[in-house]
Amino acid sequence: MRYTVALTGGIGSGKTTIANAFAARGVDVVDADVIARQVVEPGRPALNAIHEKFGPRILLKDGSLDRARLRKQIFTAPEDKAWLNALLHPLIQAETRRQLAMAQSVWCLWVVPLLVENNLQHLANRVLVVDVDRNTQLSRTMARDGVSRAQAEHILAAQASRETRLAAADDIINNGGSPDAVAAQVAVLDQRYRQLASATQQD
Repeated sequence: MRYTVALTGGIGSGKTTIANAFAARGVDVVDADVIARQVVEPGRPALNAIHEKFGPRILLKDGSLDRARLRKQIFTAPEDKAWLNALLHPLIQAETRRQLAMAQSVWCLWVVPLLVENNLQHLANRVLVVDVDRNTQLSRTMARDGVSRAQAEHILAAQASRETRLAAADDIINNGGSPDAVAAQVAVLDQRYRQLASATQQD
């Protein structure tokens, strides 16, 4: 398997921005959130199972998953959340392994929002954490998702703390600054990972 760097960070930290910056430098990106959406697309077995479990109200008019309704459902029913995780996690993991195995770049970026929460650090060669301060997370989440401050704080509270995430990091990108500052950090890390990947392949 390709040398793999796991990218993680709390909600509103800007993981997609960082992932896109690496992709622009020719790095293959495998995104757990994208895969999670793919496995529940119309016609997929997982969506059929969700439909059977929760009924037609869980689907939008076009037959796709009503994510907002499902999120609300599992937020208030832990047993439903456990059922959904048991259904989806093996499918997501299998598709993740498939995409990582197909990567062609010298090293591969694996975007995993809940890396620390699900204790998946050991599956990557290195962990890169995108870090911003709490107020930045809250303001970005409120602006992007149209949620109240209380809702944004509730989401943050359900994730690993900033300190826990940083403790798991091999590398950290501060994404609270200017785009130029972020691009410079990405360039430095890309070179480092290329060197580490080459050294690993020689071993």
